[in-house]
Amino acid sequence: MTSPIAGNGVYTDFQGLSELRSRARTNSEDTLREVAGQFEALFIQMMLKSMRDAGLGEGLLDSEHTKTYQTMFDKQISIDLSKGKGLGLAEMMVRQLSRAGVENGAAQPELAPQSPTFQALMPPPAGVRTAVQTSAAPAANTDWSPDSPQAFVTQLWPHAERTARSLRIAPEALIAQAALETGWGKHVMRRADGHSSFNLFGIKADARWTGERVTSETIEFRDGLMRKERATFRAYASLAEGLADYANFLQTNPRYQEALTKAGDPVGFAQALAAAGYATDPEYARKINNILSGDPLRRAVAEIKESGT
Repeated sequence: MTSPIAGNGVYTDFQGLSELRSRARTNSEDTLREVAGQFEALFIQMMLKSMRDAGLGEGLLDSEHTKTYQTMFDKQISIDLSKGKGLGLAEMMVRQLSRAGVENGAAQPELAPQSPTFQALMPPPAGVRTAVQTSAAPAANTDWSPDSPQAFVTQLWPHAERTARSLRIAPEALIAQAALETGWGKHVMRRADGHSSFNLFGIKADARWTGERVTSETIEFRDGLMRKERATFRAYASLAEGLADYANFLQTNPRYQEALTKAGDPVGFAQALAAAGYATDPEYARKINNILSGDPLRRAVAEIKESGT
């Protein structure tokens, strides 16, 4: 590792950090390796901090001064441990990012927005679920990643229409809920290879589910507090399959029968879903209704209906 920071071996080398930031604009493989090395050092530092936090408590000689020196020591040791081959994390990142650059036709390695590594490094908005691993590899799966709310609505519309007819609800209600759950399709849970799980409604995989699964971090509200948890969710082969299972999930689950009786009123439907415990977010119905009445959905639906598609 030839990083200006790792080379000097001192974590307070701010000049080295500035030089690395400047060189990052060249998008070269050498710079990529240096950045990956710094990420590995940061990862080691986080591990050390977690180990410290897991201790039994403060010792008799502990003070704010000893904590400061301990933090400095941990930062320095993280750089020392990341030198050379390190833990192997940096090399793994270089291979992943280099491959992503080639797959996207880039002359130099780059961080592709749809690569699994990018998805892991870029945190999603609060309340949005993102996949971190999967228990089964997808079979004959295609990717789906709309680049705007307009594209999200346009691509989802024919499937939402078909499912809406079976539920006797407006397709806008389904699209609004899916938009909330996935951030307009940008944070659909993904499999380990980066392919979409096509789970647009955050349906979890319980013991009755025999299909493919995706394990994901999710934000839940317990006793009024927001908590990060890990859960297993259903995975599908296509948008059509995901929408069809959502309809079946509601129709076969007794707790949502009251919500289905309000399917003719999208606002009442969202409120009834929330009241039945579909989501733990106390603002779930309000957020869906905000999307229903918002300009992005209204404009997209108007254009679809105007074009007759």
